[in-house]
Amino acid sequence: MKFRPLHDRILVERVESDTKTASGIIIPDTAQEKPMQGKVLAVGKGVTLEDGSVRALDVKQGDTVLFGKWSGTEVKMDGKELLIMKESDVMGVVEG
Repeated sequence: MKFRPLHDRILVERVESDTKTASGIIIPDTAQEKPMQGKVLAVGKGVTLEDGSVRALDVKQGDTVLFGKWSGTEVKMDGKELLIMKESDVMGVVEG
């Protein structure tokens, strides 16, 4: 399924975190928190400003981003759990 976010929204796939601690203890699924890091799959055109111009988004497809624990709306597409959120929900882009 093709999906194109509108305006300042982005489509994000969560990046799964490690299921083991540094000491080798395996964390069961029930005790794991949802990751707050994800990969941007698609972005909207940008924010329409009062003068009618469009400001492009700072994030782009392929970026790895950090976001708040309760950010976005969860949707299921092609068997994957994805998030649709506004760019303002993103705290930053992970580089390197």
